[in-house]
Amino acid sequence: MTSMYFVSLVVYFLAVSCLTWADYAPDEVTELPGMSFKPNYRQWSGYLKASTGKFLHYWFVTSQRDPLKDPVVLWLNGGPGCSSLDGFLSENGPFHVKDDGATLYENNFSWNRIANVLYLESPAGVGYSYSDDQKYKTDDDQVADDNYLALQSFFAKFPNFTQNEFFIIGESYGGIYAPTLSQRVATGTAKINFKAFAVGNGLSSYALNDQSLIYFGYYHGLFGEQLWTDLNTNCCDKGTCNFFNNSKEACKTLLSQAFSIVYDSGLNEYALYMDCEGGVRARAYERSMSQLFRNYRKHWDTFQLLKVPSVTGQTPSVGEVPPCINSTAQMNWLNRGDVRKALHIPDTLPAWDICSDVVGGQYTNIYPTVKDVYLKLLSLGVRALVYNGDTDMACNFLGDKWFVEQLNQKTTIKYQSWISDDQIAGFYEQYGNITLLTVKGAGHMVPQWAPGPALDMFQSFLSNKPY
Repeated sequence: MTSMYFVSLVVYFLAVSCLTWADYAPDEVTELPGMSFKPNYRQWSGYLKASTGKFLHYWFVTSQRDPLKDPVVLWLNGGPGCSSLDGFLSENGPFHVKDDGATLYENNFSWNRIANVLYLESPAGVGYSYSDDQKYKTDDDQVADDNYLALQSFFAKFPNFTQNEFFIIGESYGGIYAPTLSQRVATGTAKINFKAFAVGNGLSSYALNDQSLIYFGYYHGLFGEQLWTDLNTNCCDKGTCNFFNNSKEACKTLLSQAFSIVYDSGLNEYALYMDCEGGVRARAYERSMSQLFRNYRKHWDTFQLLKVPSVTGQTPSVGEVPPCINSTAQMNWLNRGDVRKALHIPDTLPAWDICSDVVGGQYTNIYPTVKDVYLKLLSLGVRALVYNGDTDMACNFLGDKWFVEQLNQKTTIKYQSWISDDQIAGFYEQYGNITLLTVKGAGHMVPQWAPGPALDMFQSFLSNKPY
């Protein structure tokens, strides 16, 4: 009697499981070109509905541990206009693309070892996401609204994940995407078990990011003593410096010189101590850099046209950003016909690119700072993590540190080191529900350049346990 009951119970749960998983069977990815290993997780690729006529491409991988109990995590790359598949295929996804652009290899530090991870290409026009009318002008609030609708579409497709704890993580311009979307989720009516959000090397405040870079550059030995003295003489008054929107012509010229050293001398602006990739020039990342230091772009261009020798002794090319990021392998693989078919990408869509100039060029920035958004979320009891690879110069750690400090939250854990693999992995401090953390030696893409510490950090963040 007992054994018959057990068998019936097993049959019942298997039937229920088949029914629930079958709801989104058309999106399941059963095989991938270049994959010679058998994954111990399931994955889906398809489209989520956003606002009318907009369809956002998603790629969802289940946890390698316990999918029905582990958290669901949304990952967003920034730009604006850059694809989250870059995060999948070169940062924290379960596999990456080899340099040959044809074969895949397993990522031992994948974040889906402990969580279900949803990668969303946002906004429409980015990667394989699209709009029926092919109009891709958008802004911060529209992106947050569309991503919120896409999340509701996701949980409608995957209803057996609605009870799982849910987290949002954004990188770079995700510093705008993640908190604005988090506010929609935290205050909206959709039934989402939202717990916390995190921002990695994020743009949180234009003013603080610009201001802090000058200090970062000087104290990392990028500026000569004469330039530093001139900056202090022309941009500071009574001990207070304005490197963000100074109106003095002499200061603007000096700041243009400083920014040109950072971005036009051959340094890797995403990881100061790493060499630049010598491959394809990454125009995609020029778009993300164009969002920064906008107050001095006119002077900067003028300074470049003067062809002042760089710190390397060579003349930088006008308007060029060093080709430090090489996404050729990912692009080649994602644009293969058999890969597109496996991912259920319509034949009518154009080729995949890491970032979209069409989206980025028409994008409207609404939030010069997301301070009020953070304060609202913290008041609602939402946890937050702001983490930074400490060698990044695009969105440097000092600017995000100042941003968190200006939220004026009470210190609950004093500044101290954290450990990964028996080594100091960086430093952190906590202010109530928000944690500020650095990853030692990592650049802009922390999971790519410090995969082990990044995974440890991720696990502590999800479990809300000490770092």
